[in-house]
Amino acid sequence: MIKDIILPDLGEGIDGAEVSEVSVSIGDAVTPEATILVLESDKASMEIPADVSGTILEILASVGDEVKTGHLLMRIEISSESAEVEKLISSETETVHPPIQEKETPQISPEPALEGVGFSSHVFASPGVRRLARELGINLQIIKGSGQKGRITKDDLNGYIKLQMALSSGTIPAPPLEIDFSQWGQIEIQKLTRIKRITGKRLQQAWQSIPHVTQFDEADITDLDFYRKELKSQVAEQGVKITFLPFLMKAVAIVLKEMPEFNSSLDHTGQNLVLKNYYHLGIAVDTPSGLTVPVVRDVDKKSIIDLSVDLMDLSTRARDKKLKPAEMKGGTFTLSSLGGIGGTGFSPIVNLPEVAIMGVSRSAWKQVFDKTSEEFVTRFIMPFSVSYDHRVIDGAAAAIFTSRFASVLSDLSHFKV
Repeated sequence: MIKDIILPDLGEGIDGAEVSEVSVSIGDAVTPEATILVLESDKASMEIPADVSGTILEILASVGDEVKTGHLLMRIEISSESAEVEKLISSETETVHPPIQEKETPQISPEPALEGVGFSSHVFASPGVRRLARELGINLQIIKGSGQKGRITKDDLNGYIKLQMALSSGTIPAPPLEIDFSQWGQIEIQKLTRIKRITGKRLQQAWQSIPHVTQFDEADITDLDFYRKELKSQVAEQGVKITFLPFLMKAVAIVLKEMPEFNSSLDHTGQNLVLKNYYHLGIAVDTPSGLTVPVVRDVDKKSIIDLSVDLMDLSTRARDKKLKPAEMKGGTFTLSSLGGIGGTGFSPIVNLPEVAIMGVSRSAWKQVFDKTSEEFVTRFIMPFSVSYDHRVIDGAAAAIFTSRFASVLSDLSHFKV
């Protein structure tokens, strides 16, 4: 019995992946837990198991291939024991849970065209795709299929519909000009990593769809710096690294509870605000392959040491590309810190579907006027900014948010372990 290994649904928001490693060869014997492919998608590496015992008969994916849900990856000649299990599962599915909707799967022979002159004839497409095309009056013959054997998938049809809508509204940007830069000197072509390509598309989408405004401010972290160093020495033997980031995360969570609109998202209609009663912060991490944003969950419920341990773990696995897709979802607010690198300020782009993001720059010792003593004193000042979606947050609220954040950082009672 031959088993087709199909790429499963990789999770919400992940429509495809790139094959980074083929772990088996034709003729190899595999077990259900054995990894047959490694995919790189949405800033993480994912291992695809065989799910059955048997022998690799055919490999239909190569390193560098872009694959989508439903893509045929391999064929395995399964063992007699696995074959019996497959038959049993198939039998139970047919008798106990009869399908209520046709499911699109790769096929190698075209299906009969639906009735209607000029529509859907001589094309590879599932009945569901054909039905939708007929209802919308779309001729499938003019759509190029991306599936197996040129099959037109639901994504192909949706892409065509979106393109026509964009063309009719005049929102399609002019294609970039092809320029021969070598005419002015020697050049070198370097392909962008998948992470940078994915990040670039998402940032462009966010920039085009969100009316961005950035509020800049400063926080006096002199006392916090002394306390951080004290705590750092206390936990040094435990191997825990205490940076400023856990304190910033804790302060953000406190202000988010007081100002819930910053911890929200617009729903799909754009008419309602979804307020979230959980505080999961996305933390931007620079890796050799590009920027990635793992999510630290329940920041409001964790101590500074707990957050430090989480950050050490997530940062290490992010750089090693060992994060799981679920660890980069569900964020309610993002924090991007460049304090360890430099700069006096920057305007980060909001991370959809969130409505605000904080950017932190390098702190510096400055002369600050003390109104009480009426003298200039030296203080450790941290510049930061908050970019926000102006459809949800107005300028006054942003100013209150940054002022309150600075105030929380100056009150050490929020951070005592």
